[in-house]
Amino acid sequence: MTRDDTTRPKFIRIWKGRTRKEDFETYSRYLHEAGVRKIESIPGNIKVEMFRALREDHAEFMVISYWPSLEAIRAFSGDDVTRTRHLEKDPDFLLELPTFVELFEVY
Repeated sequence: MTRDDTTRPKFIRIWKGRTRKEDFETYSRYLHEAGVRKIESIPGNIKVEMFRALREDHAEFMVISYWPSLEAIRAFSGDDVTRTRHLEKDPDFLLELPTFVELFEVY
């Protein structure tokens, strides 16, 4: 089965963040509501997935969004498609504020 070019991702954008263990559930809900749902609503976005892991001394989060083109990413990220777009409450939760996301071409 083949998909047409509008539904086949050509790029993925990967954001990663860490919080304290005690913020695991609260930040999970916040990231999903304020981040994942927002990305899902952006025209051109094909898909977005959120991953989370509770570690011994912290919690880790990863959001992967799938895009048909760099132009679709620029519509929400601006010219620098690797620049992080922080959520309003990220400084309250995240142990570090990453400046950049990872960008990969889907082969």
